Amino acid sequence: MQDRQFFLTAVALSTAISSLLAPVAAQAQTPAQTSLQPRAENGRQIYDASQFSRFNPRTALDMVRQVPGFTIDTGDDDERGLGQADENVLINGARISGKNSDAFTYLGRISAANVVRIEIIDGATLSITGLSGQVLNLVTNISESSRLRGNFKWEPVWRRSGNDWFSGEASISGKLGKGEFSLSVENDAARNGVEGPEQVTDRFGNLLFERDEVARYRQDQPKLNGSYSLTGNNGSIFNANAAYQWFRRRETVDTDRSQIGQPNISELYSSRENEWNAELSADYEFDLGSGRLKLIGLQRFEHSPVNDFFGRTFTDGVTPANGSRFDTVTDEGESILRAEYGWKTTGGTDWGVSVEGAYNFLDNQGSLAVLDNQGIFQPVALTNANSKVTEYRGEVIGSYGRPLTETLRLQATLGGEYSKISQSGAAGQSRSFIRPKGSVSLAWRPQPALDISLKIDRSVGQLNFFDFVQSVDVSQNNGNAGNPELVPPQSWRAELEATQKLGPWGSLTVNIYGEKFSDIVDSIPITATTEARGNLDSATSYGVEMVTSILFDPIGWDGAKLDFEGELRRSSLRDPLTGIHRRISDDKIFTYEASLRHDIPGSNWAWGAGVEDFRYSDFLRLDQITRFRTGAPYSWIFVEHKNVFGLTVQANLGNLFGRSENFTRTAFGDLLGQPGGLDRGFMRGRRNGPVAFVEDRSREFGLIYRLTVSGSF
Repeated sequence: MQDRQFFLTAVALSTAISSLLAPVAAQAQTPAQTSLQPRAENGRQIYDASQFSRFNPRTALDMVRQVPGFTIDTGDDDERGLGQADENVLINGARISGKNSDAFTYLGRISAANVVRIEIIDGATLSITGLSGQVLNLVTNISESSRLRGNFKWEPVWRRSGNDWFSGEASISGKLGKGEFSLSVENDAARNGVEGPEQVTDRFGNLLFERDEVARYRQDQPKLNGSYSLTGNNGSIFNANAAYQWFRRRETVDTDRSQIGQPNISELYSSRENEWNAELSADYEFDLGSGRLKLIGLQRFEHSPVNDFFGRTFTDGVTPANGSRFDTVTDEGESILRAEYGWKTTGGTDWGVSVEGAYNFLDNQGSLAVLDNQGIFQPVALTNANSKVTEYRGEVIGSYGRPLTETLRLQATLGGEYSKISQSGAAGQSRSFIRPKGSVSLAWRPQPALDISLKIDRSVGQLNFFDFVQSVDVSQNNGNAGNPELVPPQSWRAELEATQKLGPWGSLTVNIYGEKFSDIVDSIPITATTEARGNLDSATSYGVEMVTSILFDPIGWDGAKLDFEGELRRSSLRDPLTGIHRRISDDKIFTYEASLRHDIPGSNWAWGAGVEDFRYSDFLRLDQITRFRTGAPYSWIFVEHKNVFGLTVQANLGNLFGRSENFTRTAFGDLLGQPGGLDRGFMRGRRNGPVAFVEDRSREFGLIYRLTVSGSF
């Protein structure tokens, strides 16, 4: 019924907007369509800013999203420190040095009016170590006479779980003294929710009880970003960036539970977090001797109080309520100093050396309490919840790059890192490690429209310091004991990427990769009944990614474009419990997204549609298996007008196929038979033992109505 009311409201709203836009569309016609075919220049694919005029872009991000065959990659979330460049976006030839703000943030606060051109380059041909494959360089210019420019976007969302009126962003940029500045504020808000039934069965498939669940999720994270850059007359470059964010999250799951022969039960899970985080970074690059020296500094801090609660009340008026509460207060921080020096010698050879020092810490205070029969929370002793984990790390990397032929270029790096990890508390200890790092990349252009790159990389992963300390999941009645013996994982990765420009038809990129891990982190036994995250000897993965854009202008469908990106992935490790090879826990199996956009020539109208889906492997603990599956792909349609009194307005209707979220949890052990609490009353077992129970739920969230209003000033 709610979906029907939403639909009728949306139809009425669409009719009103259409009647309003009709005279505007008649008065304001866009110029003739421009081709999205780049020109070749010095081995680069060049798009002039004017080629994106048909999209009426407000920001540089609006333009980059329409580059055929290119997808923004923000790099590895587990990157240690700043390290070598891994984002495939450069701003005026320089990498983005911050961590709290990625390419999406930076591009989103650059006005489209300040973009000169967009260049697509093979990363291995640049004098920036760590880059390979397709890299986008955004070239901007703010002249001395440029006025202040700003952009804004408002994105309200209506859905049956709640309405979101507070998502949006605004930015302003321009000249400040002899430099340039930008300032932005944004809020990535959410009002999500799902609801549906759950059945709990025993090992033989017999129904134990049923649940009717309603889950709600509310999130606000207002964020303030600022940056300043200055280029001196001597060619020196200074950049400074600052960000402050407040994160507020509220999550609840209300459940009505029924069981034959037992009183009905009301269950409530709630989780709340009030976090703030801040980051300040700066870099300075200047000539020194025969080369260039770049100094980078970064300071980041985060404060996160989290409160989780799960409780039950019984309708018989006799059985006492039960419940548990787990509270944590966590402080995290990171300090980084980095220096990069590069120089050139004859024959086009690039040399470089980088030195980085970093300090990371996590200070965690956790407490668990259980409700007694008198309704009073009684504390439960935890052995490893109050602890501080620190890491001191140093890294030295040398780099070398040179052309081997006119169409083939080599880039190589070699070095290593030293790290010392310490933990306080009852399980505390201190350990140190030395790890080699390096890579070899080849960039080959056998034809003007074909780029091929090969990269072999040896890297060290970043540990999650939360895995060192004890934690409790009150909603699932399990936890991790914490493991002070963790060591950083390492990997070898080889990838082969080929990009074929299709002329007026668009572009196609295919990436084939394989990885070999050592000391990968997964669930391991600590005692006969407890487990934690720990290191396994080895694991492998391999896969293929494809990104393509097909332009339909050659067949007469002017202004139409189909974008597709997808990935297939396989992985394997030896299970620490069964000894049988299986996928890496919660590892990607496949993802895809396809979207069609048609900008109607000679008008301000555009329309389109899209579909996306994903699948991940089972998440395995030693005592249970959880599986998440989508019931259908997520799909959407949209209509857009690019000049509604100077604004761009887009209406989007999502979840046309009625996607549901399906979750199955299989718990192992022997039931103790406590009334009303079967899932809380079982002896913890292992996955190679008997099944205690199976939870099987399906939750739906209905249609999603989204409006986007963007403008410039």
